[in-house]
Amino acid sequence: MVRTIPKDRMKDNFDIFFRRKPALMLVSLKKNSRMRYGSILAKEVDCTYSHAVKILQTLQELDLVEFEKKGRIKLIKLTKKGANVAEAIENIQNLIK
Repeated sequence: MVRTIPKDRMKDNFDIFFRRKPALMLVSLKKNSRMRYGSILAKEVDCTYSHAVKILQTLQELDLVEFEKKGRIKLIKLTKKGANVAEAIENIQNLIK
């Protein structure tokens, strides 16, 4: 399901890629191909669970991650688009090293 993002939010959503935590989340999900829990991902990028959830909701709206519910737990995985963005972020990291 593709969600349409209002134009007034597009600028805010563009800014997310230039922030450390969202970029680290995407790269972390790419490096570890298995699906992950939000709490584990929050620990990996050193942020609170509630902050991670807020970031992940935005990433979901942008069709970069998707959630799969297993009982009471939501697993997170990259979409194809998300994997492409994560790879681009890794390339930028390598360029500026």
